[in-house]
Amino acid sequence: MACVALLTLLSGGAPGKTLPLVLPNDNRLPAGRLSHDTLKLRLVVGVSVWRPEADSGPSIEVPAFREEGRSPQIPGPLIRVPAGTVIAATVRNDLSDSTLRIYGLVTRPDAAHDSLAIPPGTSRSVTFAAGEPGSYLYWASLGVSKGERDQESQQLAGGFVVDPPGGSPPDRVLVLNIWGTRTDSVTYRNALTINGRSWPHTERIEATVGDTLRWRVLNGSWRNHPMHLHGFYFRVEARGDGFADTLYSAATQRMVVTEGMRPHTTYAMTWVAERPGNWLFHCHLGFHVVPSTRLHPPHRDSRDRMAHDAGTHMAGLVLGIAVRPRPDTPEPARGKARRLHLFVQEGLKRGRAPRAMGFVLQRDGRPPAADSIVIPGSVLVLTRGQPTDIVIVNRLSEPTAIHWHGIELESYSDGVTGWSGAGDRLAPSVTPGDSFTARLTLPRAGTFMYHTHLNDIEQLTSGLYGGIVVLEPGKRFDAKRDHLFVTGWDGETRAPKFPQLLINGDSLPGPLALAAGVAHRLRFVNIGPAGLIRIAIYRDMSLATWKKLAKDGAELPPGQAVRTPSAFTIAVGETYDFELTPDRGKYRLVAEIREKPLWTRELVAR
Repeated sequence: MACVALLTLLSGGAPGKTLPLVLPNDNRLPAGRLSHDTLKLRLVVGVSVWRPEADSGPSIEVPAFREEGRSPQIPGPLIRVPAGTVIAATVRNDLSDSTLRIYGLVTRPDAAHDSLAIPPGTSRSVTFAAGEPGSYLYWASLGVSKGERDQESQQLAGGFVVDPPGGSPPDRVLVLNIWGTRTDSVTYRNALTINGRSWPHTERIEATVGDTLRWRVLNGSWRNHPMHLHGFYFRVEARGDGFADTLYSAATQRMVVTEGMRPHTTYAMTWVAERPGNWLFHCHLGFHVVPSTRLHPPHRDSRDRMAHDAGTHMAGLVLGIAVRPRPDTPEPARGKARRLHLFVQEGLKRGRAPRAMGFVLQRDGRPPAADSIVIPGSVLVLTRGQPTDIVIVNRLSEPTAIHWHGIELESYSDGVTGWSGAGDRLAPSVTPGDSFTARLTLPRAGTFMYHTHLNDIEQLTSGLYGGIVVLEPGKRFDAKRDHLFVTGWDGETRAPKFPQLLINGDSLPGPLALAAGVAHRLRFVNIGPAGLIRIAIYRDMSLATWKKLAKDGAELPPGQAVRTPSAFTIAVGETYDFELTPDRGKYRLVAEIREKPLWTRELVAR
């Protein structure tokens, strides 16, 4: 039997108390003992010491799951069984002051969402059939205890996978967990982890060009997480809510670069490592990946060092991927490139943001005035298949970097300072007065975005983002039929307050004229730092109808490219395209967060 790792904590000269040390769980080894068709599992929840950032990093005392006789783990021990297995589980509550309520130890699918209540110092046993194959979760919530309202204990969650008959192809299970507590009226201390670690201490996924990677991504927290893969598309093969799982048919599997996850949801994804270099898979909520998510956030006076080091300018829900080249893979041929100059500038303050920044494209061969800005940044209209070099000229007084979101490109140009590239050739930040050339060759037409990837919250909410439209060869952008809506924030606003939404740089836009009876393409981009936004088009009090066209720049499969009521929810880092053919009359385009309308524009079809 494995021994339990222990840590002795000393406080103020008092006798030390010994607590078990949490081990990060990479979800490779299933828990319990499988005999014939029955898995016997004995779980314990008790207070443990967790170091989410590194073995030598800061520690916190948290409730955690463990198998009896083994070290505690975050995420909780992986339950993984073949279909047809019966699970005989016992859970003991070693906490002294909290009743546990255990969810997810039920047959799948489960409509009732039954739970087990386990008072302090007691155990409960349950026997159930695993049920239908899929990716699921189990988790515990704490009963009423002192200070509970100011704490999150979402580290008390683990994966539950039921494999189909014959087994599953090799895959990885990635569980997102959050712990947090309020230390005073303005300070919130937290840990955000993937398989028990926070960047830069998360596991490095290694692959070779041509490999197919299969991941099961499980959100063990009560927060939303739009998970974004740099440089590649992935196929969403199944989605679930923790209790039930839906396997999509080939006709309804969509290709995406960002997939939103609501609390306690899961999805199964597959992607192919087509190009070498370093890449990222991360939550696209800005507040979940910035240095302030660390247990001991860095001081602002360390910004200069942070601006050049990938290990310090990001934190939290970030996973690194290193794709090795194949020796026999030739360097792809690249024709003569179109060359554009994009200036990063700061202008006069306006609106709620503490600063006003913007990306301004050089036109007619003349650099823009040093203080001119546009928010969002200049729309980049590019052509599929045409090599394009974009020279980024930094006129700010601080470093910056640009990520070409959703674009399939070489790693060095991807825009993550100190990480993009490979070996000793890593992309630098763009320092004040300097420039960097990003090499793009766009393999598909669609709607994309570009945005800062440094000092993210301040630079993003000050205006450093923009939209990209990639057209088929020979096509020209027609603003009368093709409409781009880029959503951002005017300054930082944290919950429970609502942000000031800007769509195309405006919070109070005037009417938009549309030609009636013809098809219009509506392209939506969400690049605020946080927030699920519901967007809808109304005719009088009823929703209009439109046809779904694309998600994240990829055309939807036939099973999803259908006509629907004109309302949808867009997460941060997602793009959607629709086709609207309006009748004569007036419509309303509305954007809302948590059922509160924050932005409205009249559409007039003549």
